[in-house]
This record gives sequence, structure tokens and C-alpha cells, in this order.
Amino acid sequence: MSALVGNSIKLSLAMLLALGSTFAVAQSPNLDHLLRDMRELRSSEQQAMQSREQAFIAEREQREARLQRAEAELAELEAEAEQLRQAFDELDTALSAGEEELTQRSGNLGELFGVVRQSAGDTRSQWQDSLLNVQFPERLQTLEQLAESRRVPTAEALEDFWLLLLDDMTASARIARMTAPVVGSDGERRDAEVVHVGPFMALHAGEYLNYSAEALEFDVPQRQPGGRGLISDFVAPRADLADLWVDVTRGNLLSQLQRTPSLLDRVQQGGLVGYVIVLLGVFGVLLALARLAWLQRIQHKVNRQIADLDHLSNDNPLGRVLGVIGSQPRLEQLDTLELKLDEAILKETPALERWQGLIKLLAAVAPLLGLLGTVTGMIATFQAITLFGTGDPQLMAGGISQALVTTVLGLIAAIPLLFMHALVAARSKSLVQLLEQQSAGLIALHLGEERPRE
Repeated sequence: MSALVGNSIKLSLAMLLALGSTFAVAQSPNLDHLLRDMRELRSSEQQAMQSREQAFIAEREQREARLQRAEAELAELEAEAEQLRQAFDELDTALSAGEEELTQRSGNLGELFGVVRQSAGDTRSQWQDSLLNVQFPERLQTLEQLAESRRVPTAEALEDFWLLLLDDMTASARIARMTAPVVGSDGERRDAEVVHVGPFMALHAGEYLNYSAEALEFDVPQRQPGGRGLISDFVAPRADLADLWVDVTRGNLLSQLQRTPSLLDRVQQGGLVGYVIVLLGVFGVLLALARLAWLQRIQHKVNRQIADLDHLSNDNPLGRVLGVIGSQPRLEQLDTLELKLDEAILKETPALERWQGLIKLLAAVAPLLGLLGTVTGMIATFQAITLFGTGDPQLMAGGISQALVTTVLGLIAAIPLLFMHALVAARSKSLVQLLEQQSAGLIALHLGEERPRE
């Protein structure tokens, strides 16, 4: 402030000197007027300086007040920070002491925690596909929480785990009824009464059920195993015991049954060649059975004719053969009678041996067709390997199945056809021999009667 006043005085003196020199040069006589102006100028400058000084003082006081307030706030914050630091140190010390005390108190509880987590995880894996989850839907979630927990289990959690194990043991040894969602063969989902045999299998409406662990529901398989007739007796109210086929693998055997191809599926795997082999085999067997039935009927008629040789009939080969020699043959006609008998037997033989060649041909063709199917199946297999490589065996399964199935079908068709051909041939041959034997015996009989007469 003093520097400002000094500067103003120096400025005023300089202005006076300048005005004095100006007035001296100009030689102005009005000095009073000049003095008055100087005084007024000085007065206005002093007022301006005083007002600036007052404003400066007020601003300085305001800044000093703000500085004091800031210093006070800083002191308060430093005091609060010190308190927080002390509180943090105290809490850190208490936490360390608490952790040490927890470690000392837990002792064997750490090992117990690990055993419980491992047991809960193993149990959850074992129960993942159990059909008892439909009856106890919350138990998997409880086991998951216990297996993934990061804290020592409480006594209540251990008791709940123990109760879950007891419930599963009890339900595993019990045959009970429950209401569960069932997907029928028509694809519709409905709630129905299901009889479950422990965790092994479930029954509904006289059928075995598959269990879907993802959807927590049952479905009726397309193919049912044997023993379905026992289900009705088993689920019916009774006082005594009942038999039932049980899948102790908990559905694995039933699933394998669904994937096992049936006889029709095997034939379909053989393709066109397999169908041809089956048709030829069936045709050959039916033809052989028809020939056996016809020969059996002829044998019966021949036996009746043998029992009554005095009355020859044309409905059987023996009657027609013996009819050519007449009832009273002569000795001088022996050569002629033998030729007539041979001719008659030869005439009856084709009818007795009819279709035997076709049966034998079918028995020979069936293995050849099986070999043809084997070759075509291997060609399809090599084509699949050429196109897709050997990374996926399922791509080659079709050709290999065709190759093996056609071979089996060919052998299955050929073996019974060979036996049937042999049986038909033996039966027809025996009839031909019977005709020859009876004809020769009849001639000998007539000739023996004729010689004593002579």
C-alpha cells in the first residue's frame, strides 16, 4: 500500500513539474486557476486510491478468511484420516487375530470340509441319471451347492446331506408309485402314474419306460423287451410275490435293446440283394414243403394200393404201373411185361421228381447272391473311404453291413434248401424204388402161379 502511495506522489510531482514548465513557457498569468485544478486532481486521485485500497483490503480479508477455513478443514480431514488409520490398524490386527483363532479352532474341520465337498460331488455324479430325481427334484441342487461351497459346512448342512443319503437308500430298496410326466408313443406328454422299482426301472400301462435325465421325464420306447406279460401281474394289487424282469444296469440294457437291429432291420441292411435272397429262399422252402406234402399224400395212396392189389386204382402211381400188366399175365409175355413196366415206371418218375432241380438250383444260387452282395457292399465301403476317409466309422458301416448281411442271408437260405432238396429227393426215390419193387414182386407172384398149372 505504501508503494502505491509513493508512486502516486511521484506521479503528481512529475505532472506539476510538467505543468510548471508549460506555464513558464506559455507565461500564463492565471496561477490560481492552475493551483485549483491541481488540488482537484489530487483530491480525485486520493479518493480513487482510497477506494482501491479499501477494495484491496476487503479482498485480502476475504482471502485470509477462506485460507483460514481451508486450513481448518484440512486440519479436520487430517484428524479424521488419522482416526481412520488408527481404526484400520486396529481392524487389521483384529482380523489377523481372528484368522489365527479360526485356524486354531477349525483344526480337523478343514479335512472334514474337503471330505464333504468330495463326497457331495461324487454323489451328485452318481445321482445325475437316477430316475429317483423325479421323486426328489431338489436334491441335485442341494448337492451342487454343498460341492461348490467355499465355507466350512454347518451342522445343518451336514444333517441335510445325511438325510439325502438316507432318502436315496430307502427309495432304492422300495417299489413305489408316483406321478411323473410320461411321453407316450404318440409323442404327447402327460402326467401319469408310474411304478418304479428302486432306481433301476419304471413301468407304466404294461410297458417298460426310458428315463430322460435332462428333461426329468419318462418316455415309452419303440421296442419293448421280453417279459411284458409279467408287468400286469406285478403292478396289480396282490398279497403274494410276483416275477418281473429287472434291468439292474438302470436302463443301459433297455437302451442297448433299442439300438440292436431286429431281423427286419438286418434284412434291410442287405439292400436289394438281401431282399432277392430272402424271396428265393422263402420260395424254395415253400416249394420243397409243397413237394413233401404231395409226396406224402402219394405215399399214403400207394400204401393203400399195396394193401389192396386186387383192385387197382388210377389215383396212385402203383395202380397205374400195375395196370399195364393186367390181372392174368402170361409167361410167354415176360419180356414184353418187363418193358411195359419199365415204360410205366419211367412215365411216373418225372412227376415224382418234379421241381427237384429248381430246389437244388435255388440252393446253389443263394450263396452266389450272398457273394454278390458282399462284393457290392465292399465297393460301397471303399467309395465311402475314398470320399470321406477313415475318420468316421459310421460312414463305412452301411457297406460293411450289406457285405456281411448278404453273406449270412445267402448261407441261411442255402443250408435249409440243401436239406429240403435231399429230403425231397430221398422221398421221391423211395417211391420209385417202391414201384419197381412192387412191380417185380407182382410179376414173380403171377409167374409162380402160372408154372404149377403147366
